[in-house]
Amino acid sequence: MRRLWMSLLLVPVMVAAVASAAWASPAAPAARTAPAARTAPAAAARALQPGMKGPAVKALQRRLAALKYYPGATDGRFGTNTLEAVWAFYEAQGMKPHSYVSKAMKWRLAHPRAPKVLVKHGAANRIEVSLSREILVLYRNNKVQLISHVSTGGHYYYCSPGGGCGYAVTPTGNFRTVVFMRGWVHVPLGEMFNPVFFIGTAFAIHGDTDVPLAPVSHGCVRIPMDIANFFHKLVKVPGERVYIR
Repeated sequence: MRRLWMSLLLVPVMVAAVASAAWASPAAPAARTAPAARTAPAAAARALQPGMKGPAVKALQRRLAALKYYPGATDGRFGTNTLEAVWAFYEAQGMKPHSYVSKAMKWRLAHPRAPKVLVKHGAANRIEVSLSREILVLYRNNKVQLISHVSTGGHYYYCSPGGGCGYAVTPTGNFRTVVFMRGWVHVPLGEMFNPVFFIGTAFAIHGDTDVPLAPVSHGCVRIPMDIANFFHKLVKVPGERVYIR
């Protein structure tokens, strides 16, 4: 079943220095697990993870939003939107992603690093997609406006129902947005939600109900459904620079 979120706009969040400092306080040790794990191990039972709710989760959501990630509504509930923002934070910080807030992540929330710039002297308004980190960063006037987890080409071999076979690879290079198509768009290899195409009508940044930690797409850049609801409103179509490395 498709899951569709109706969050339409990013809401700027002002976070005081006191809130930032709170993330530096000691936390219960969080053992590392494989990225695919959905919950923290027993040894890290107190770590924030999906299914939890309360003030600590709300503080996490506010902090992520202030750093330009998108955890969904600031409602104190650790749902899918918050989990995907947690993944994006791990990836942007160059850390191994987990499905819970580890002790290392909690420290980094108080001392975050800016996402690594992929293209020096690139356009002030641009989209950068890192294939090694599986993140998308949207810049406005060289300032980060949005950081999202993505899933790109899985490098597996496939054959299209319409004919032709190849490897699932996301092309690297410098591109521009071409066209936006609203809603679910049917293509030979499946469906795309709210695609923003950057190579003809073949490769796009689009929403999908499945955006796992692993790269699994046929070559497009998948973004979470909640972000796909408003992503096209944040970029220029056509003409926005898209850098993929």
